[in-house]
Amino acid sequence: MKIDRRTLLVGSGAAAGLIVAYAAWPRGERPALLPGKEAALLGPAIAIARDGRVTVAVPAVETGQGIWTALAQVAAAELGADWNQVGVEPARTGSAWDNPLAEEQGWREGLGPLRAWRLPAGSFRITAGSTSVRAWEAPMRRLAATARALLIAEAADRWKVAAAECDTGGGMVRHEGKALPFGALAEGAARRQPPNEVPLRDTPAALSGQPAPRLDSPAKARGEWRFAGDVRLPGMLFASLRRSGGGAIRIESPAPRGVQFVTGDHWVAALAEDWWSAEQAINQATIRSFALVGRDEAAIDEALDRALGGDEFEPLISVGDVDGAFEGARPLTATYSAAAMSHQDLEPPSVTVRLGEDAVEIWAGSRAPELFRQAAARAAGISLGRTILYPLPIGGQGGTGLDADLLPIAVTLAQQAGRPVQLSVPRAEQVRGDAVRPPLKARLFARPLPDGQIAGWRLRLAGADGMSAALAALLGTEAGGFRKAALPAFPYGIPNVSVEASAADLPVKLGYHRGEWDGPLTFMTEGFIDELARIGGRDPLSQRMALLAGNPRLARCLLRATALSGWDGGGAGSQMGLAVLSAYGSHIAVVASAAVGTGGKIEVSRLVAAVDTGRVINPALVRQQIEGGMIAGIAAASAKAPSFLHGRVTGPLEPTAPGLAGTPEVLVEILASRAAPGGVNGLGWAAAPAAVANALAAATGRRLRALPLNPMS
Repeated sequence: MKIDRRTLLVGSGAAAGLIVAYAAWPRGERPALLPGKEAALLGPAIAIARDGRVTVAVPAVETGQGIWTALAQVAAAELGADWNQVGVEPARTGSAWDNPLAEEQGWREGLGPLRAWRLPAGSFRITAGSTSVRAWEAPMRRLAATARALLIAEAADRWKVAAAECDTGGGMVRHEGKALPFGALAEGAARRQPPNEVPLRDTPAALSGQPAPRLDSPAKARGEWRFAGDVRLPGMLFASLRRSGGGAIRIESPAPRGVQFVTGDHWVAALAEDWWSAEQAINQATIRSFALVGRDEAAIDEALDRALGGDEFEPLISVGDVDGAFEGARPLTATYSAAAMSHQDLEPPSVTVRLGEDAVEIWAGSRAPELFRQAAARAAGISLGRTILYPLPIGGQGGTGLDADLLPIAVTLAQQAGRPVQLSVPRAEQVRGDAVRPPLKARLFARPLPDGQIAGWRLRLAGADGMSAALAALLGTEAGGFRKAALPAFPYGIPNVSVEASAADLPVKLGYHRGEWDGPLTFMTEGFIDELARIGGRDPLSQRMALLAGNPRLARCLLRATALSGWDGGGAGSQMGLAVLSAYGSHIAVVASAAVGTGGKIEVSRLVAAVDTGRVINPALVRQQIEGGMIAGIAAASAKAPSFLHGRVTGPLEPTAPGLAGTPEVLVEILASRAAPGGVNGLGWAAAPAAVANALAAATGRRLRALPLNPMS
């Protein structure tokens, strides 16, 4: 098939080989992007093969949230494709797929002194903050509409009819009983000049808004879904690792036969022909580590208390006159805290590196593939243009994928071995060196009024911004301050509101986590609202409704959730609690039924949620994310807080996940909405723990003001 330059087909060399290396994931079929033979590219992200298969290149990273399905469904609906012939692949690195919400999220702001504007185009191709559908739905629709216009123009010329009289559907271009399949039109369509302006469909196609089957499910069910640790290259060695946490480290025992020990600045590694041999060798070796002292829980608490007790607070939200609202009154106050949290993802971190004479190839899962590629170029001492990253799916939604710590180590090992190297670490080492969610501590003040309104609200927060820390570490710069965009939208109509933050000098490694601050701040805000309701003699529902006149979408969610749950008023001993959250352009209300069981164990029997996420692309994906997020959120909120020694996590070393017997009944209702699509991934994760905490307060009469929840504390 003849492909000309207008189709934006990548030329030749390493970049073209990168395309050929990918199959039409995840269907396990032969590649749909074979330059010059099998397929025509209609725009930079959609290819149509002779047999009619449509491949969509997706810029977002698949972490299990279903984004490859959602964005492919957006493109397929606008294109009029047959869903059974749609496959996906990750958008190639080096393309300008910046997340258009980067500024809104404050990601550049979080880079501190780095001149972010000098970064190459595409650097902020980041999958985080529940942004993917919001960021890339519109670009995907435009690309698909362009491809549709090219196909229709080709068919119309063949039929000698007006293009405006034609439409697409089911993988065909149709006109008054005539139909031509996409595959038969692709070559001719690819030779056409794309129109300058292409109208989008006035009404969604039949596929849009439907629970289309996930594209990744068949491959996962067959065990064919490929993660970073599944990469296999000819002549590849395997490596395992131990790190010191900042001090010197060395191995004081000889390497067994077939194993090579390598020592770096703050790490030691074992290389072998298989990973198990490398892991066993380093696990049994005598390792001496000179760790940094004083970096433990006591040091963390001291840093938070010092920041919270100081006078330097950065304003994040300022509405009205809070000082005036508090004048002449003694506000009610409470102190809340949230401990650091380890990542809960199940996939062990893994990076594979192959060095050539003038190029470096990396196989890894990264939420920011372009920034990761830049880090790889720096580590290998090679130009960015000769650095190829194969972005792989990530095995978990907890937030891993922004940490490039393993990358320079893997490059060093590959350089010393002269062979490709795959570096993987076991779960225990992953947790010990984890970039935790920053611990937070807050003091809340409020002046309630007799009619249920609140005259003034102040929240003073001490902690750090995990996303800023993660991006700074990835780019080798200093982290900026708090990002205002990291705050969930304040949901209540209080006329005088102040949210202030003070940076704490925390002696642990910090990173991005699912939901960022949303979980801790929702727990704090919703807990304090509950306290104010009970002090004023109101039930938690009427207290919130009195404050939600300016947030009708959230009020609708709250009324629906309480109706579905059979809300009993939340009085003493009711075992029911509720919480609300507005974030990512979406809204959620959760009602939890929970109690304290034998031995102080938290027992959650039921979770009911009503959500408004705007116009829904795939309701099955939304339901999965809310259900899974709530279950994962309460599991994390019920787990033991991590302990630290010398800046490293000492435990717990295993992820917290409930078995089927411990999983509550879950009911989720998605409310119809014509608003723009909102984010979903962090909603249930952030809101459910707050609802459980409020249920426990009703059941026991005792308010828990610290995450994770510990009824025995």
